[in-house]
Amino acid sequence: MNALHQPFFQHALLAGTAIALASGLVGYFLVLRAQTFTGDTLSHVAFTGAMAALAGGYDLRLGLFAATVGAALLLGALGRRGRPDDVVIGTLFSWILGLGTFFLTLYATHRGADRGNAGISVLFGSVYGLDGARAATAAAIAAVIAAAVLLIARPLLFATLDEAVAAARGVRTGTLGLVFLALVGACAAEATQAVGSLLLLGLLAAPAGAAVRLTNRPYRALGLSAALAVLEMWAGLALSVTVPRLPPSFSIMAVATTCYATALLVRPQARVRPAAG
Repeated sequence: MNALHQPFFQHALLAGTAIALASGLVGYFLVLRAQTFTGDTLSHVAFTGAMAALAGGYDLRLGLFAATVGAALLLGALGRRGRPDDVVIGTLFSWILGLGTFFLTLYATHRGADRGNAGISVLFGSVYGLDGARAATAAAIAAVIAAAVLLIARPLLFATLDEAVAAARGVRTGTLGLVFLALVGACAAEATQAVGSLLLLGLLAAPAGAAVRLTNRPYRALGLSAALAVLEMWAGLALSVTVPRLPPSFSIMAVATTCYATALLVRPQARVRPAAG
């Protein structure tokens, strides 16, 4: 494939592989802890944060990280008792997206009408638009996120399966939960660059959802989630190059959805919670 020798594809492959690895690891615990709603929330926040940064003349990555990590920590601070009703959630999400549109209008108006395309790249991703420096930075950040998840994996799993017992054994479950949510926010910011804010939940949830259906062994499922995410990223990039009319974000999500649907057919009654062993 000639694309393998093209810089844009090599940069996308480098950044995409690292981002998918981090997303698979983070996504497993996100699904296991029943916090996929957090990922959905961050998809709205990511767009607004990126547009706010661009409107203010800053790098969009600054807005992405500040908004997603801040929102994730805010959700963690609300605790498990914070249960706003559907009307409040819908109104809040609409307001956040409306605010993002406002910042996009400011950006396009004051910095040139052609800059309106920035909103499209944030919404749907621009993994082929990463240059060498940005791809290397994305890969490095994603690698740090992946390493951090592996570092806290054992106590986080303990706290997820039995929070009361974990706390009694000295695990600082509250702090651990906030650290994990900060990693979710950082991962969401990175994933936005690959698949866009509208589709980042799929990259976080689909590989993990398939993994927990295929095995209830926690560490095996964690590894399988990461492996599936990376393979889906590779397959999606290859598909988009083979069929140029297919955007890479669509191709990646199409492969991820197909894998999850296959897992549903293979084990439709599988448990999400892992076995005690």
